[in-house]
Amino acid sequence: MRKWVIIVAVVVLAGGGFYVWFNSSSSDPSTPLTAPTVSQASASAQTFSIDSTSSQATFTIDEVLRGSPKTVVGATDQIAGEASIDVSDPPTLQIGTIKINARTLTTDENQRNNSIRRFILSTDQYEFVEFTPTKIEGLPTSIDVGSQFGFTVTGDMTVKDATNPVTFDVTATLVSDGRIEGTATTRITRSEFGIAIPSVPFVADVSDDVGLELDFVATTG
Repeated sequence: MRKWVIIVAVVVLAGGGFYVWFNSSSSDPSTPLTAPTVSQASASAQTFSIDSTSSQATFTIDEVLRGSPKTVVGATDQIAGEASIDVSDPPTLQIGTIKINARTLTTDENQRNNSIRRFILSTDQYEFVEFTPTKIEGLPTSIDVGSQFGFTVTGDMTVKDATNPVTFDVTATLVSDGRIEGTATTRITRSEFGIAIPSVPFVADVSDDVGLELDFVATTG
């Protein structure tokens, strides 16, 4: 009996709840991440691929942990996607499915990372988050090297086994003929995607509102 009392005490002192698990899910990708091939915008269009070494996808969510408000940030560079664009005719832009490996998302606590993988996103079963664009609006009629431009991308986002429409606001810059840099942002509610947070000690509240951001570099190389 004393042995079990000691074990329970250790768990409570360590933080309790879903931030402590003895059997964590794998954070290693099961396969190299590749982007689905994008349709060519036109005969003179170039295909740009996301450079994962220079890009990052993040989520932010607010929680109350041990009585103190905290904004949790999770991030990964395991992103793949392609776009085809003719800079002389930007409205013909085509963007393929963007894939993110959810297993590789990390926050500032390993225990939280394990919980996200094992219980919240179930990444052993649902390894990827995917966004498939269906509509692009607001593009300029031309793009010059060094110029910044904005537009919106609406599409179907799949998290676990739920798919919902989401619209991203995008700001991008054509840095050179072969390089585009930019940021895409949106906000979703986790309840829309059936993402539940277990009720646990020390975590008084977790927001339903989630911020998503993709800081990307895409190149033709």
